[in-house]
Amino acid sequence: MATLMERKKPQDWMNLVLAVALFVSPWVMGFAGEFMAAWNAWIVGVVIGALALATLTAFSEWEEWANMVIGIWLVVAPWLLDFATNANAMWTHVVLGLLVARYQLGLSGMSPRILTRALDRDGARRPGGGHHLADRPS
Repeated sequence: MATLMERKKPQDWMNLVLAVALFVSPWVMGFAGEFMAAWNAWIVGVVIGALALATLTAFSEWEEWANMVIGIWLVVAPWLLDFATNANAMWTHVVLGLLVARYQLGLSGMSPRILTRALDRDGARRPGGGHHLADRPS
């Protein structure tokens, strides 16, 4: 488990960087005057940052699921909160949301803990100790 945690830490640090980027984006990208977009960026930035710090100190599976949901929220928020007409705000939310979701899925080449832990519970193991979804009992 320790090596899995060590491999995951770069993703958690990246989420912390993305949280800071999201928090400062209303000023940097010029949409601080757009109430819904700015407050969404500030609140979600703080939440992602808090989850990243929590995951860096002690792993908990729910934190990864929460980050995945938050990443998806960032992608759809411009339309649900009606600020999609502001291109800077919309693209900032969409791009950062996709990046947060990407790092939670482990598409950066690192093994996602959620899927590994789920496979461990089901007992699906490949010969040699690896996991493979095709090995799961039906």
